[in-house]
Amino acid sequence: MTAHSSGILPSQDIRAMTVDGVILSDAPFDTDQIQPASIDLRLGHVAHRLRASFLPGPHGRVADKLERLRLHTIDLREGAVLETGCVYLVPVLETFALPPAVSASANPKSSTGRLDVFTRVITDGGEAFDTIAAGYRGGLFVEVSPRTFPVLVRTGSRLSQVRFRLGSARLTDDDLAALHARSPLVDTDPARFEDGLTLSIDLKREGPGSLLGYRAKRHTGVIDVDAKAACDVLDFWEPIHSRGEPSLILDPGEFYILASREAVHVPPDTAAEMVAIDPLVGEFRVHYAGFFDPGFGHAAAGGTGSRAVLEVRSREVPFILDHGQTIGRLVYETMRARPDTLYGTGIGSNYQAQGLKLSKHFRG
Repeated sequence: MTAHSSGILPSQDIRAMTVDGVILSDAPFDTDQIQPASIDLRLGHVAHRLRASFLPGPHGRVADKLERLRLHTIDLREGAVLETGCVYLVPVLETFALPPAVSASANPKSSTGRLDVFTRVITDGGEAFDTIAAGYRGGLFVEVSPRTFPVLVRTGSRLSQVRFRLGSARLTDDDLAALHARSPLVDTDPARFEDGLTLSIDLKREGPGSLLGYRAKRHTGVIDVDAKAACDVLDFWEPIHSRGEPSLILDPGEFYILASREAVHVPPDTAAEMVAIDPLVGEFRVHYAGFFDPGFGHAAAGGTGSRAVLEVRSREVPFILDHGQTIGRLVYETMRARPDTLYGTGIGSNYQAQGLKLSKHFRG
């Protein structure tokens, strides 16, 4: 297996890090905790309800900020409900002792983002969310803020994931165009590369009356984040069907699940991440959960292209989306080596070959 001097670290490297003491844990690692290009973080024993979110700053410690901002502490060992509109900080079971050349970045897991649970990882000395400096040694904390549904979590629940990076790995638009010529990254022609692969919204789907997406309901029951297929869709979501013009007006403060027009491929030697759209393009935010693993939608991993499921929230004013409108972009990075297991190949991947799909918590 060819290894490069830089790139995103694959599953076999992450597994070695758990053996060599680079990634440590207060509990044995779960057998499915390591993904093709990331490791899941597990919530620890307590959650601290905060007055406000924060960053420690270059010389600050999380513990010191907690003393000022903590309202109360919740025991997670038997499970607890995290309420909407509240901010919680949870120490995770994992700690890092990264080598000087290895940095890391975090993101909500796909299932977390599709529940509209906002999560961000912070560290001691952190100046940015979801960013873990090269050579970082210490604990990790996940800020959790349910936006729409109250959620039941417990020690060991996995809401966030971390990807490790050695050197510079990002592919330029020219690199992407050349890769697309060899192994198509989307099923549309021509593909657009503008500081990444440009994606657009699908508001036509299969024609009149077809399901376009979902709008989240408010004042629902609790969702257990560890329970698969336990919730009825209609108890939590209002389906949106196609009628008339292929467009959708986003109501301020509402949360939507929609899909990309393009079917995406992530070749096995690359990983991808959905990045924030330029705010000048529209008054909305897309995709809280942004990691796309090697093999996502790819034929080598049993895929035939997978739609990017889009978690959409309008900002301060109503905003109309039209079919084919630019909605986001995927940044691709090279893997340091091909993972020993690809997304979708026998590892219980929930979203391979997906179309419009809610999180794994819902039946059907």
